[in-house]
Amino acid sequence: MGIILSKYIAPGSRIELQKTKRYRSDNSEKNKVYASQVVDIISDDRIEISMPMEKTKLILLPVDVEYDLYFFTPNGLYQCYARVVDRYKNNNRFSLLLELTSNLRKYQRREYYRFSCALEMNSRPLQEEEVQAFESNSVILTPELPLQRSVIVDISGGGLRFVAEYAYEVESLILCKYFLWIDGENKEYNLCGKVLSVKEVDNRPGFFEHRVQYVNMDKENREEIIKYIFNEERKIIRKQNEIQ
Repeated sequence: MGIILSKYIAPGSRIELQKTKRYRSDNSEKNKVYASQVVDIISDDRIEISMPMEKTKLILLPVDVEYDLYFFTPNGLYQCYARVVDRYKNNNRFSLLLELTSNLRKYQRREYYRFSCALEMNSRPLQEEEVQAFESNSVILTPELPLQRSVIVDISGGGLRFVAEYAYEVESLILCKYFLWIDGENKEYNLCGKVLSVKEVDNRPGFFEHRVQYVNMDKENREEIIKYIFNEERKIIRKQNEIQ
């Protein structure tokens, strides 16, 4: 485990942790998630993390309790289980010492992982001047042009797939407008996409499935979409753990 930890997890990596089912005292702890970050990798199976905080209050997680950990790294999302073995203050920083109780495992990279969903989207073909702008790595979008409705059926950091009662031309550039719930707000995205493929939906005459790749997307938007997928996937995992 130490080789994996030192290769993929580094000081500063963001963590979310939640009590495993056997250590929850009541239903109020089912969805309690704490945020922290890695301070140091101590040994093959031990890590030091910062003490979680809520606003300005330290959360003194109990010793000998096991937690479900999720590590957010540039290489994707990693998960393992760990037990709190010590709490202490080091250089004016309150820390927890955790001992891994399972192997570290990686979730599929979310940039290209297709997350199934059902999100409303509006779209339209790009105008000629917009296409020229994108080809020169500029962004010029003409506001208030008519949009057509559709439904996103899966999304990733690299593109999306949607179903509509119309068909765009393959290789055409389109504007994709939709909303995602990010950091407590419903954020609007206006992104350019290239239509890679179009096919009629089986058993649904008149409906067409489009596969789209983002074009000239900035890093911030891509990271926010991946974060949305992280969060939605984590909600699913949490519900599955509650059922077990």
